[in-house]
Amino acid sequence: MTLVNRKLIKLNNRGVRNVTTFGSVSGGSFTFIKKLTASSSATLDFVDGTSDVVLDNTYKEYLFTFNNLHPSADDPNLTFQANAAGGSGYDETMTTTAYQAYNREDGGGQGLGYSTGGDQAQGTAFQSIGPIISNENDSCSAGYLRLFNPSSTTFVKHFIAATMQFDVHPTAVYPTRQDTAGYFNTTSAIDEIQFKMSSGNIDAGDICLYGIK
Repeated sequence: MTLVNRKLIKLNNRGVRNVTTFGSVSGGSFTFIKKLTASSSATLDFVDGTSDVVLDNTYKEYLFTFNNLHPSADDPNLTFQANAAGGSGYDETMTTTAYQAYNREDGGGQGLGYSTGGDQAQGTAFQSIGPIISNENDSCSAGYLRLFNPSSTTFVKHFIAATMQFDVHPTAVYPTRQDTAGYFNTTSAIDEIQFKMSSGNIDAGDICLYGIK
């Protein structure tokens, strides 16, 4: 590791497993806030002020990381939605865009294109950010969601997500990446985020929340 790279990581404990703050090139830092671990969970909810979750104006950007999310049903999508402060129902209005890239495991086909039907135009449904995840024993989804300045009461709330998952068809296996972006069309603060599968439960895996300064 070069001297420059060593300076990018600021360890506040002795081991990497205990790190709570990471430095960044821009001089900011990643601060670990909360990990939720799934166990046949219908949803994983991050609610500001509940169970040590911080999702307010403490940070201008929040990062959610997805680690080995395994579905109970076969081929669901990983999805998310939000509540504005004082709201309920996880039905905020959003406009989104998405595209996918895949390469068959046997090399027999590749593709890159817009995810038709994977977007919303002023919709209130849960947004897909991880499509068609196999529930085979070795299958899972991994990736991240970045949420920008959710506590602003002036601007809409932008987000960017990227995930990688394992899609099994009867004749081929497709490792698939999806990139999704959009905004919640509200000037109210966003202080609750919920993740769930489009069908079935989140059988295993975890989601971690970080604040970025």
